[in-house]
Parts: sequence; C-alpha cells; structure tokens
Amino acid sequence: MSDLTTTRARVWALERRDGQVMGFTDHDRDLAFDGLVFRAGTGMSASAIVQATGLAVDNTEAVGALSDAGLREADILAGRYDDAALTIWEVDWRDVTWRRVLFRGSLGEITRAGGAFRAELRGLTEPLSKRGGRVFTAVCPAVLGDADCGFDLAQAGFFAEVELRVVAEAGAILTLPELPEFAAGWFTDGHLRITSGAAAGLSAQVRRDEITEGARILHLWAAPGAAPVVGDRVRITAGCDKRFETCRLKFLNQLNFRGFPHLPSDDWLIATPRVEG
Repeated sequence: MSDLTTTRARVWALERRDGQVMGFTDHDRDLAFDGLVFRAGTGMSASAIVQATGLAVDNTEAVGALSDAGLREADILAGRYDDAALTIWEVDWRDVTWRRVLFRGSLGEITRAGGAFRAELRGLTEPLSKRGGRVFTAVCPAVLGDADCGFDLAQAGFFAEVELRVVAEAGAILTLPELPEFAAGWFTDGHLRITSGAAAGLSAQVRRDEITEGARILHLWAAPGAAPVVGDRVRITAGCDKRFETCRLKFLNQLNFRGFPHLPSDDWLIATPRVEG
C-alpha cells in the first residue's frame, strides 16, 4: 500500500439478501477487482471506523445520497437492504491489488433525511452481544424448515407457486387461485415470497388463509415493502402454529418437536388444594 494518502480510496461491496451485489467507491472514477465494478459518483462516504481487539463490536456508519445511480429510496423502503452483507476496503487507486479490508459486517438501522440516507454498520461480533439460551415453552421455538425443525418445505403438498389475481390494501390482501388440493387455513402462519415483477425477492408472513367463491385469499401481517401487482408470481409455504398436535398431524415431524407440550401451565403452578365439604 502506498504511503501517500492521496492515492488511497475506499470501496464498498454490498450484497443484499436476494443475492444482488453492488459496488461503490469514494474515488472520482470507477474501480474494479474480484469481478465487481465499484461505481464512483454515488455520493457514498463513511465515517471513521472504530475497531477494537477482543470481542468488542466494530462501530461505524455509512452515509450517501439517494439516487438512481446508487441506492434507490424505493429499495430502502422496501427493506431490500436490511441486514445486507458489507465489506469495506482501503485501496491504492493506481493499483487495486494493493488493498486491505477495513470492515466486514452488515447493514443495521437505516434512516433517511433530506434526500440522503445514513446506515449503521454492524461488525461480525454484533451477534455475540445478543442474549442467548433456550426458553422452555409448550410451543416449539424452531422456525419451520430450519435446522432445528428439520422439515423439508420443498416436498410436494407443502408449497404452491401461483400468479396473483387481485391485490388489495397495498399488497396486504392477496387473491390467488383456489388451490383446492390445500385445505382452508393450510397457509395460515406460513411464508409468502414474491418471485417475479418489480417486488421480486420481498416476502411476508401470512396472518389468515381462507377460501371463498373459487378463490383463495391471503391476509398478510404486513404488506411487503413494495406492493406486487396482478400477474406477479408468488411462492407460498405451509404454516405452522408451533403446537405439538400440528407438528404430529400436519407435518409428521413430532420427533423433531423442540417444545415441551406437557409443561405445566400457569394455572397449574398457582393451583391450591380444594376442600370439599
């Protein structure tokens, strides 16, 4: 790395959860390495990076202008950059093979003001600051389909891919084909992911699933950050209310149930002997 600070620039590689990778630099021309072009003129900059030894959390932030050439406000509002992976290098712009990693982590809270954004950057040690431990409850704490659950949601009968017929309430209520092979309520507490159109890659949780007049209507807990339109394709997966009966009867997965269905309730804990005359 050159000792002359005037030959140094910073570059950012940002990878969203949908797999899209974007590159930015504060240099006055584009730079490229590792198969990625880092675009100049995006208005991106970063405050001083504070790093410490041990398990201390790296602390920094990035700021930039909202523009079509860089980060678009619509994508930020849609949540496409939530928890996006981020790597920051310092490079010699004359020869980018001379570079070093300054920061590796993810985007945290993003705020907007005056046509610009400010994003908190969270280091790799951020998860270590969270409290851990197992909670003993009657319901299952696992997420359907994750490693603890062990259920394969890709098997037939537990997902469907269809086109939207009607979109209402800014995307919070979606009408699909009837899908008679699935019972009413089959997708309640399930997951919906938009796979085509401008909102592709966004997802939401299903609050209620009902069948009416030859159609299936899904009520979401919250509308996606960008509303889908009629004709967009979605993938929906079966829902689980995390009860033992559901795990056993709906998914035949009772051996992987992570809850404690026979745990005494609060009423049992405060029960007292009853005296009868």
